[in-house]
Formats: sequence, C-alpha cells, structure tokens
Amino acid sequence: MGMLSRNAILALSATLCICAPAWTAELAYPFKPVRIIVGFPPGGTADILARALAREMSEAWGQQFVVDNRPGAGSRVGSELVSKAAPDGYTLLVVTSSHVVNAVVSRESGYDAVESFTSISMIAGTALGVLSNPSLPVKSVRELIAFAKPRPGQLHFGSSGTASTTHLAGELISSMAGIKLVHVSYKGGVASLNDVLGGQIPLLMISWPTSIPQVKSGRLRGLGITARERSKALPEVPTVAESGLTGYEAVQWYALLGPAGLSAELTGRLNAEVARIVRAPKVVDPNFVANMGADPMTSSAQEFRAYMQSEVVKWSKVARQIALDKN
Repeated sequence: MGMLSRNAILALSATLCICAPAWTAELAYPFKPVRIIVGFPPGGTADILARALAREMSEAWGQQFVVDNRPGAGSRVGSELVSKAAPDGYTLLVVTSSHVVNAVVSRESGYDAVESFTSISMIAGTALGVLSNPSLPVKSVRELIAFAKPRPGQLHFGSSGTASTTHLAGELISSMAGIKLVHVSYKGGVASLNDVLGGQIPLLMISWPTSIPQVKSGRLRGLGITARERSKALPEVPTVAESGLTGYEAVQWYALLGPAGLSAELTGRLNAEVARIVRAPKVVDPNFVANMGADPMTSSAQEFRAYMQSEVVKWSKVARQIALDKN
C-alpha cells in the first residue's frame, strides 16, 4: 500500500474534524458547567430536589451542575427558556405537574408540554389530601359526595391557586362524582389551610405531607388521599378511588426534562444518573421523605413521556369542563 499524499491526508483530517464534534462531545459530557433551570423561587420542593440532583451529579461527574431559578408566570418562564435551548445537555429543567397544567390551560405558554421537551425521568411525587373542617358532618369522600349532591354550589373548597394541581384535583372529584363544589383560589396552600382551620371554608385540597400533621392533631379531618394506595403514615384514610371514584388519581410530581432533540445517548445517561441518585440511601433518607415530603419515583424516559401525555389528556378534559382551557 502506498503512502497517502499530502492532499489526501489534509482531506482526511478535515473530514475527521467535521465529524468528531458530533460524537466526542457526548463521550466527554459534561465538559463544562450544566444549568438546571427551576421555574420557582428558591426554597420550594422543586428547588430542593433540583439542588439535590445538582449536588450529586457534580460529585459523580466531576463537573459543576448549577441550579438557576427562573420563577414567573406559574413556572412558564423557566419552561419556555429551556424549550428554546440547544439540545446538548447543558440546559436541563426540573418541573412539577404544573408544567402540564400550565400548557393545558394557558395560551401564553409558547411551547408544548410534551413535544417541546425531551422527557428524561421522574424524580419524586406526592399525593394530595382531601381535608375538611371537623364541623362538616362527613368523614370520608364517599360521605362528602352523598352530602354534596343535594347541595350543589353550597360547599367551597380551597386550593393553592387557579389552575393549580390542587385546584384541578378538586374539580376532577366534582366531575367524576357528579357534584358541584365551588372553588376558592388562594395564593398558596398555607393560606387555604388557614381558612379551613378557621372555618371560613369547609374543604381544601393540599399536599399530603402537609395534611398528615393536621389530621393527626385532629385539627382537620382527612377525607381521602389522591394516590392509588393508602398512606403508611395514616392508613385509616381511604383513597379517593376507594370512595366510589374508581380510577381517580392526582399526584403532584417532579421530573427532569431537557430541550426537544436531546440525543438518546445523553437522555439514557441522565436517566440512569437520576435513578442512581433517587435510590441512594443518603438522598432518600432523610432528604426526599422527611425534609421534602416527597416519595422517590423513577421511570424510563419512554415511560415518563407516556405518563405526561396521559396527564395532558386528563387535565385537558377537566379544564374544558370548567372553561379554563386556553383562556
């Protein structure tokens, strides 16, 4: 075999230079700091989870993962920023279930909740509690339904805000049960909790971890839990599905996304890393459960994408029924 000419060598080198970045960048990932966008202010569950991921990923991969809080418009500011980012793995997004709800109920979101992103993995989730002031003469969701049917529009329930997961979870009960509960919007779950404690309204939907101490103390009554299974902390409280609304489920979930077009290679590596972190004892106990009140959840990228699609279908139906969609 003869030696290559100088021109042939130069041509081959140019070809390799053109092709190399496409695969060497992924093999070397991450070779620069990675931003994890959070569409909420510091201190909330989404922010704390993102920081737990950032800390563990930085340690494992020897590169800095930095949380970048971009609150605004119910988390849409952060989501829109990531939807327009390059799909190179250096801009990621931690979202809650409001990511889907926002896209369902608002024309202002300049992205599709599923198609504008790469689904990477679930991180954690928490059920909601259906709570009542003890003065309301019901002790379960089943009794609530029976009590509310002859009283359409007379019972009010509080949530953390219009079009929030807690709001739509309450509307889903109304829809499936054929009753009419009147929604009262608050600026956050604590405000709604205080009004139910004070007797201003009889009902509320709120995160289950927040519910537990209120129910255990007897200050509020736990009528139901929105998960598929009962809580180990309060096994006497039935699920909403057990109370006659078969198939009912409403979970406040947290997950990791990337921009649309993220490669299967990077998606797989990030998915595996999230699963490792979520299952690690030092993360799960006590950070996820005790401090944040969230149960660790993992999934494949494909499973999470399918789940988000099912969430879009479910909440779009509820939004249409209460005339919230695309307003």
